[in-house]
Amino acid sequence: MEKKDAIYFVSDFHLGTDGKLTSKERERKLVRFLDSITHDAETIYLLGDIFDYWFEYNRVIPKGYVRLLGKLANLKDAGVNIEFFTGNHDIWMFKYFEEELDIPIHREPLFVEHDGKKFILAHGDGLGPGDRSYKMIKKVFTNPFLQKLYSTIHPNIGLRLMRKFSSKSRENSDLEELKFLGADREWLVQFCESYIEESEIDYFVFGHRHLPIDYKLSNNHSRYINLGDWLNHFSYAKFKNSKLDLLFFENEHGKIYP
Repeated sequence: MEKKDAIYFVSDFHLGTDGKLTSKERERKLVRFLDSITHDAETIYLLGDIFDYWFEYNRVIPKGYVRLLGKLANLKDAGVNIEFFTGNHDIWMFKYFEEELDIPIHREPLFVEHDGKKFILAHGDGLGPGDRSYKMIKKVFTNPFLQKLYSTIHPNIGLRLMRKFSSKSRENSDLEELKFLGADREWLVQFCESYIEESEIDYFVFGHRHLPIDYKLSNNHSRYINLGDWLNHFSYAKFKNSKLDLLFFENEHGKIYP
């Protein structure tokens, strides 16, 4: 039996909206992916925007996603460690995953070590020097009183509004997601460069950018890895035997930037 010592990182499924595949087709593809890594997966990090929109009411969650939720439950019950990070599209995730699936939720960047290598993990939204308008919006969206107030809206209306907000957010960022903008314009690169001035990190692994990126930082050691997405790229990262690779699932034409 193969040793379960691989660490997987994946983000930006955006289930609930269509991309190259419909949301339901993409969900089935995700389940195939999770089946394909079961043999050696020790830990799976889900780094945000797993859902295109999400709001948890006390007794209501968004309709659908039963294939993915069931597979995650099976993996967790089989002993695979799963860690979930909120993104800007599923920022209003509260206790459902923790209570029903025993999967912890992370809302801030997390430092971890695997096989002697140091990682900083996060979705990536709001990090770095730019995106001030989003940072202000995030403060509003994470305000407990306003979250409670929103929960008084009937789910049929509240979830419909969530879907509209998410669609508008993607429209505003689509053009920038087409190419690597250069270190001076990539906010996450700037965040990483600032971080390594104070601490030694081997890998910064983020989502949010929707572009598969493997970028060596100015110290010629640390790497910024962006996981891309499953709307277009079907990309993920795997860490095994002290080596991290950016890979593609059922996408032979996948390209890594820059």
